[in-house]
Amino acid sequence: MLRRPELRAPLLAALAGVNRVVLLGDVLELRHGPVRQSLATGRELLGEVGAALGPDGEVVIVPGNHDHHLLDPWLERRARRDAPAPLGLESVVDWRAGEPLATVARWLGPASVRAAYPGVWLRDDVYAMHGHYSARHTTIPMFERLGAGAMARLVGEPTAGPARAEDYEATLAPIYAWIHAVAQSAGENVAGSQRASSRAWRALAGRNGGASLRRRAVVRAFPAVVAGLNRAGLGPLQSDVSMPALSRAGLRATAQVIAALGVSAPYVIFGHTHRAGPLPGDDDSEWATASGGRMINAGCWVYDRQFVGEVPNESPYWPGTCVAFEDAGAPELRRLLGYRGRADLEPEPEPEPV
Repeated sequence: MLRRPELRAPLLAALAGVNRVVLLGDVLELRHGPVRQSLATGRELLGEVGAALGPDGEVVIVPGNHDHHLLDPWLERRARRDAPAPLGLESVVDWRAGEPLATVARWLGPASVRAAYPGVWLRDDVYAMHGHYSARHTTIPMFERLGAGAMARLVGEPTAGPARAEDYEATLAPIYAWIHAVAQSAGENVAGSQRASSRAWRALAGRNGGASLRRRAVVRAFPAVVAGLNRAGLGPLQSDVSMPALSRAGLRATAQVIAALGVSAPYVIFGHTHRAGPLPGDDDSEWATASGGRMINAGCWVYDRQFVGEVPNESPYWPGTCVAFEDAGAPELRRLLGYRGRADLEPEPEPEPV
């Protein structure tokens, strides 16, 4: 949605009086085509954010899985050191001229820019991360989860499971590198393959609106396929891929990451799953961490008609959300596009070929 000026206007308006913006991962889509195209797509928005903040403002970049490539030069430099310091919960990410992060930082001027990974402390009681490490724990059998299960066996993941950021990187970074390499050579074809994955989920979840013989056969066979994946050691996985199951699996997986990394903050902000919350009517117990903290999902700015409902403020997947926080007090989830309707967000139809 942020590619469209009229839809990013509410975000830019919300920056009035703000002195820090945290871009919490997947700011750039670096998995659907060449890097140069992805960077060009984000240039206008990033320039407007930097201009809105001005020279006294700060932007903090925390890369996620779709823009993990921003970290590659830095991670390579770390790997060349004899004894790199542990990533911990927050490591300072630097960049060199000509690297993608340098380009992003330049576009965000005149605001100052820094980058942190795998997360960032916003206050003593507020920690923020993208949340992509949850792909190692989720029980929904999606592509990255299956790849993570297989990679964990190849790299010799600790028997007790990941216990630090390096463990998650060892399992997930090779998957990201492969997807990135495919995107550089296959271009839009990789985007088509990811849309195919989305179509497969919609068929299994019964959200295609049809009930063809082929779909019914796939749905009947799916539990057996999942059982086979579990027997192969790629689980634990579940065959329930309904919307509520997706939400609960994402929260449980994120809570596992928080516990594994030892994050004891009263508030943990994340994104990744696109499911904003907690919202009125949500079960607060599902948003609690093992240490008694509270998880807050910043949602997303991606519109997918299969996920959103007809009423904007009733869909947890409705795009246009953010989290605002002051020097003290609970972070607040805000829905900047909640007043918009489906017709406002639907993409313009592709022109008919001549």
